[in-house]
Amino acid sequence: MRSVTLAPTILALVACLSFTQHAQAQEDESCPTCLDVESVVEEFGLREGLQPVRERPGWHPPKVVVTMFGERAAHTFRLIMPDAEVIGANGMEAAAEVVADADLYIGRCHPDILANGKKLKWVATPFAGAEDCTALPEFAERDILLTNMRGIYGPPIAQHAIALTLALANKLYVYRDEQAAREWSGFMNPGQRDHTNLGGELMLVVGLGGIGTEIARLANGLGMRVTATRRSRREGPDFVEHVGLSDELHKLAAEATVVVSALPLTDETRGVFDEAFFNIVPEGALFVNIGRGELVVNDDLIAALRSGHLGGAALDVTDPEPLPPDHPLWSEPRVILTPHVANSSDMSFRLLQTIMRENMQRYSRGDKLLNVVDIQRGY
Repeated sequence: MRSVTLAPTILALVACLSFTQHAQAQEDESCPTCLDVESVVEEFGLREGLQPVRERPGWHPPKVVVTMFGERAAHTFRLIMPDAEVIGANGMEAAAEVVADADLYIGRCHPDILANGKKLKWVATPFAGAEDCTALPEFAERDILLTNMRGIYGPPIAQHAIALTLALANKLYVYRDEQAAREWSGFMNPGQRDHTNLGGELMLVVGLGGIGTEIARLANGLGMRVTATRRSRREGPDFVEHVGLSDELHKLAAEATVVVSALPLTDETRGVFDEAFFNIVPEGALFVNIGRGELVVNDDLIAALRSGHLGGAALDVTDPEPLPPDHPLWSEPRVILTPHVANSSDMSFRLLQTIMRENMQRYSRGDKLLNVVDIQRGY
């Protein structure tokens, strides 16, 4: 099984969890990182599952819990569930070796985890995307409960998407390269550095969920017009002038100066940004992806950039991750890459900690959980 480096977000989560629980033991009101869960649920529109977990076959408060995030996280989880045995493994490989008796696993999904964890009732992934989990048939076959952190990463990811959009529009990649070369070209070659004034321009947000809605709100605040697509309904906030369904993607993309992808990865969305899509966008359009790397056909994106039809691309997610050193995206001059860090912020850690703790307490009581993933839909 391939080892996985712990993301900065999760490492910071561990530190945040430990500090927060220690502070709560002393005085909740004085804890600077503690958030009111009811306020979080309301602000971010988090939903409860339809069924109290006590009604699920074989439910009981967790007896054995395994986390892939090490002993420090395990210590914190013991404070939340003092009656459970909590095992802190260092990574997925180590977790797979000790998950045999676990009721609850906290971490990234992998076939070995489910193959060895025959007693698992609940998997809690501290990520927004759940495609690594929903792709595993055991979740449906064994009716394993899955929760994620969908919804809480909206503000930092949206801000990152807007930052990438502004970087493309202002061609900051030109100045990045000149800075590395210690060049000060000023107004030389103006045609290579003309900036795009985004005021009045049209942004298409592909995937008007929680993150997409926040992106649309910020873009509207910049004076942009905004359209969007979503899977099943046309309703949207006032700052989105038109919401189309998934099959209207090409029609709406044909009018957009900027396209931002905020889609989840499903069988239906995999490879949706392909040659046909890049051919349909206006010449000079900008493309930003903060969804998943597998949404994009890399060869088609690179071809659109090299032909000059696409004005630039900014990617926080790629396929594969991390990109191998010889991947052509590294050397494309009008590409900005960030290493899947859009959700990294101090507030993300506090929100994640709040929901993780709340769900653990709810599960122990047998109540409805927050952010239950629909296995069939994939999110």
